Amino acid sequence: MNLYLRYFENETLVHNVDDALDFLASLSEINLDAALADDIRHYAESDVRYPKRYKVRPHVYFIIIKTEAETMLDFKQKKALRPAGEGEERRESPVVQNLNMENPGWYEGTLDFKRVVLIPTTGKCEYRDTRFVAQCKANSGIDCYNRIVEHLRERVDSRSQFPSAKGKNFKFKYLGMWK
Repeated sequence: MNLYLRYFENETLVHNVDDALDFLASLSEINLDAALADDIRHYAESDVRYPKRYKVRPHVYFIIIKTEAETMLDFKQKKALRPAGEGEERRESPVVQNLNMENPGWYEGTLDFKRVVLIPTTGKCEYRDTRFVAQCKANSGIDCYNRIVEHLRERVDSRSQFPSAKGKNFKFKYLGMWK
């Protein structure tokens, strides 16, 4: 496991903790004491995969990232991304699973979006929170969302903003099979 360290424009990719500590010691603004060195060693030896940042002074940090990359170029080009190991397959969130579940029939979709509305007195436009509820035939929750957004795009100002189907501003419920 290699370590990528960055402090403003100073960055390096090292193959062991001692080289990382040498790099940090070479930076005059970083006070490398025994407690910081021990914490960095502990981080490097742990199973933690997320980046870690250390405070230098208020609002100023340096970061350390564990990586499989052998060179800085590989790291920058993200060639050493960690593949999902055995038993670590990527799982969809429950929201996405429900959206994608095929179940043909009638759906009721509720979409809260930002609609562009012209104010006649000033001639200017503003965004207004708008709720749109529709019942439609669809094959899944995402199909219901796509049908509603397609319908609205033909009828509202093109500058209106539609939320993601995965977010809290779109809800749907299955009403039953169509006949």
